[in-house]
Amino acid sequence: MVSLDYGKVQEFWEKADPSSLSPYMMSGFGFPVSSAKYRFKAELKIMKRLLEKANCNGTVLDLGSGVGLWTSFFAENFSRVIAVESSLSLYQALVARCSSYSNIQIFDVDVRLFEPKTPISLIFSGGLLMYLNENDVRNLLNRLRGNLEPDGIIICRETTVRNGSTIRQGNYQAVYRSVSVYNKIFQETGFQVLKIEKNIPYILMEMGIQFLENWKKLIPNPVQMISILGPWIYYSLRLLNPLLFGIQKIVRIEYPKLENHFFVLKPI
Repeated sequence: MVSLDYGKVQEFWEKADPSSLSPYMMSGFGFPVSSAKYRFKAELKIMKRLLEKANCNGTVLDLGSGVGLWTSFFAENFSRVIAVESSLSLYQALVARCSSYSNIQIFDVDVRLFEPKTPISLIFSGGLLMYLNENDVRNLLNRLRGNLEPDGIIICRETTVRNGSTIRQGNYQAVYRSVSVYNKIFQETGFQVLKIEKNIPYILMEMGIQFLENWKKLIPNPVQMISILGPWIYYSLRLLNPLLFGIQKIVRIEYPKLENHFFVLKPI
């Protein structure tokens, strides 16, 4: 069975540009900086809806915090936040962004080794499980289950495929699992899946990314005009958003290849 090379995963994120586009894998496609802000604000609406019944007086554990976009949101809405990020470049950006918050504690450590010392009311994993082999996903979830308060929940936001699992090799490595595969893993590690919500903002941006990736493969570099095409694609996607998904439902086109879902979990 093919597995992720954690050395390559860590190497990629150590070299990642700590911009708002980089954690969303949107760098290099000519998208304006505002595209990351748009996506985050759109995802924020989903998150707020999922957190309607959450205990805001408790502690949030933000695993794989990146540059701290979600960490700062949690700090403004919960009593205490523990942020964990192992990439040095992203950790430094996280510290710079969140240094003004007195209720955030930040750790530079591998999430597989981190053990919180306090009960947790909410655990957020924003695109973390896709960088772990299945055994490590199971081990992590089993451990996290014991850290949750009785009414605590886990929210995972993961890139998905429609069927089975696909592993991406090379300099950038990840495991893309289907919703059904994640459901099986969650249930077998002692969690009830309370809610699954498709991440439309992610899928919208992924449509543009997949188009531009194919464009780069077909068109020679000197005439790709990514700096012009990227913003045009981005604003077209935003303008045509409802129409695109309407057409997709009618003709059943499986595009883009990658999707993204929010999973809300509660220990059984």
